[in-house]
Amino acid sequence: MHILQPKHTKLKPEEVERLISELNISLVQLPKIRINDPALPEGCNVGDVIRIERKTEEGKKSFYYRVISV
Repeated sequence: MHILQPKHTKLKPEEVERLISELNISLVQLPKIRINDPALPEGCNVGDVIRIERKTEEGKKSFYYRVISV
């Protein structure tokens, strides 16, 4: 992982369920990330949900979510 690359974390199934219910969406409505993306952590499969942690200039953390697709 490169130092400038945001942190990518695979969510556990219970975290995915909580996220989907909080956002009131289905899994297919999440933005996609390709399975061959080099930023993905080891052991990811199609259908897993990834949390991307980015830091703003003020030092705050913001989270983005993607579902892995083919």
